[in-house]
Amino acid sequence: MSYNTISAQEAVKVIKSGDRVHLSSVAVTPHKLIKAMVERGRNKEFYDVKVQHIHIEEQVDFANPEFEGIFVSEQFFVGANLRKQTQAGFADYIPVFLSETQKLIREGYLKVNVALIMVSPPDKHGYVSLGTSVDATLAAIESAETVIALVNPNVPRAWGDAMIPMSEITHFVEDDSPLYAHDMGALTEMDIQIGKNVAELIEDGACLQMGIGGIPNAVLAQLGNHKDLGVHTEMFADGILPLVEKGVVNGKRKQIDKGKMVASFLMGSQKLYEFIDDNPMVAMMDVKHTNSVDVIRQNHKVTAINSALAIDLTGQVCADSIGIKHYSGVGGQIDFIRGAGHSLGGKPIIAMPSVTAKGLSKISPTLIEGSGVVTTRSNMHWFVTEFGAVNLYGKTLQERAKAIISVAHPNHQEALDKAAFDRFGSHYHFVNPNKK
Repeated sequence: MSYNTISAQEAVKVIKSGDRVHLSSVAVTPHKLIKAMVERGRNKEFYDVKVQHIHIEEQVDFANPEFEGIFVSEQFFVGANLRKQTQAGFADYIPVFLSETQKLIREGYLKVNVALIMVSPPDKHGYVSLGTSVDATLAAIESAETVIALVNPNVPRAWGDAMIPMSEITHFVEDDSPLYAHDMGALTEMDIQIGKNVAELIEDGACLQMGIGGIPNAVLAQLGNHKDLGVHTEMFADGILPLVEKGVVNGKRKQIDKGKMVASFLMGSQKLYEFIDDNPMVAMMDVKHTNSVDVIRQNHKVTAINSALAIDLTGQVCADSIGIKHYSGVGGQIDFIRGAGHSLGGKPIIAMPSVTAKGLSKISPTLIEGSGVVTTRSNMHWFVTEFGAVNLYGKTLQERAKAIISVAHPNHQEALDKAAFDRFGSHYHFVNPNKK
């Protein structure tokens, strides 16, 4: 279907001082429009433009010190490309569950004036696809006064909420840039061992949620002999593809979206993007659906696998900061920890290495001062390291401490045990002589 296009420079002229601009995320970060917007900022054509996004990829300049007062960064999740700027105070972060990012936009807490997005070319029915990222972008499209879309033939034609009519878009700009691709790295020995420990908890017929990285890929690599797994997640990556090809992932036992792999955004290789292109098995959905606890809980045996930066001896999990230095974000961890916790036969899992790359224990008596608690101790169920898996659900503080220490690195167990004894007193080591 035909449509008229304008240049990126012409399109971004609609942005004015005080506006809030939403960016589509991850692989479909609209860099051509961002660069045109930044150039206007460099020329001081406006000021106080709020730039809102979830996780975007590759270099962006709007949060650099030179643009202080011109752009105001509002991140729902801090990626590696803006981590230094965030820790230095030139970019900022909004603590929010991923499920509620769309609520902030739809209900007007964060009014969006302009949405900069990337879409596939329109089909014969006049629909374009948001491709690899629906997340909160659909809410921004529905709410914005102006929607500017890069039309890119490299964007896969994904189904689900990703399909939107051309009438939702104000201006079209041509683009043929390749999508950002993230290839799977080699698994470490630690990744593999954690993967094995997590895989032992996954039952046939489970519905999986997991992210990207070594641990999720290591878990998936262990599931080749499982049966009838489903996928309902905020995102997936290449590690799931071999299981789809083998028929292990088929969604047959899901209670909702049966037979569908449900996600809100993706990041992976070109092979992953080709896999979702025009694939009715994949439903790319709004985070209002993917991350809703009420939706997640409807599937049985939801097995939610998330990682963390640190945990204390009571089960408090920090996943977004290292002390006061902000590192990432809340994301969908609590959405799925709670959703899996309410699922029939569900298993919420926090999996992480027991030590840092420098050998420091990631399990500590208390979290580092300034650390944010993402998963509270009352939300905790399974905790997994390379040394094993323990279930903290229903355990007392002292029982939790003993369980967590049992999967800590042996080099740190004695110090952690002493800290627990100092905290809980002599009863911590009491052994009932009548207990068999």
